[in-house]
Amino acid sequence: MSEPTTQTAALQGIPFFSGLSSEELEGVLEVARPVSFDAGSAIVTEGDPGDGMYVLLAGAAEVDVGGRYHKLGPGDFIGEMALISARKRMATVKATEAVDALRIPAETFRSFLLEHPAVALSMLESLVERLREVQQRIDAWMA
Repeated sequence: MSEPTTQTAALQGIPFFSGLSSEELEGVLEVARPVSFDAGSAIVTEGDPGDGMYVLLAGAAEVDVGGRYHKLGPGDFIGEMALISARKRMATVKATEAVDALRIPAETFRSFLLEHPAVALSMLESLVERLREVQQRIDAWMA
């Protein structure tokens, strides 16, 4: 599989981008930058400014949210909230083996959204679905 095809497939697997046309996905890829992390290095650190989203293309990482750990692999993503809100990171993510990823910088992506409102709408729809899922989990937990 060629690199652009791998990158496009990775973006299509993300709820934010799954409903986008090929042209819109290409636009997102124009904004994205390939990055690599060695095993043991931090991809993002809790408390740092949320300045972009990462999509894992290869390798493995681990998310630490208050001592609870979650494994990540190719196709997983982190930092999606940073594309909309530049608040501080809520978790630390470290590469557990060498990681290749796409970094979508928030500032550049916001400019892209102004020129591609269909992408913004797709993201909003995805966020609403995610909020509903969280509310259902809270309701189930509280019951």
